[in-house]
Parts: sequence; structure tokens; C-alpha cells
Amino acid sequence: MVHATTGAVPQSRVGFVVSKAVGGAVVRNRVKRRLRHLVAAELGATTSPRDVVVRALPGAASAPARLGDDLSSAWRQVMHRLSPGSTRAQP
Repeated sequence: MVHATTGAVPQSRVGFVVSKAVGGAVVRNRVKRRLRHLVAAELGATTSPRDVVVRALPGAASAPARLGDDLSSAWRQVMHRLSPGSTRAQP
């Protein structure tokens, strides 16, 4: 799950939320490391500063192969909503 808004500072910021529902401390840290790596690639293609929160759902630990595809899809959707000229209202 990805939430974003237009950045208030000249640099993009990203936060991660990985609850205990995902797993134990080792599993949560592994998911956060994977997400950091994946977000770095997505953030490189973002043209304007954004404040982003990435929330890992419990399935993130059990299906790590899908994590990249799920993040990319959610990232594209939220960035499209923030783009100028988007017809969809922002939440």
C-alpha cells in the first residue's frame, strides 16, 4: 500500500510501516530492506519531490517475489493521481 502527497521540502522523503502482523523482527527487517531497494528505483524516476509512505501488508513476507510488482503497480497509481491534469480527485 502506497500513500503520497506533493513534497513540502525540495527533496523526496519515504517512510515505511511494517507492523508485527507481517512477522517477527527478522522478517519485518527483511521486508523493509527489500522495500527500500525497490523504492530507490521507483524514486529515481519521480520528477518532483514527494512525501511517500509505504505500508507493507501481511502477505509481503509470504510472497517476496510479488513484492516488486505490487509496489510498482501501487506506485504508478498513486503518482498518476498526483500528476497535474489527473482527472481523479486526491484523497
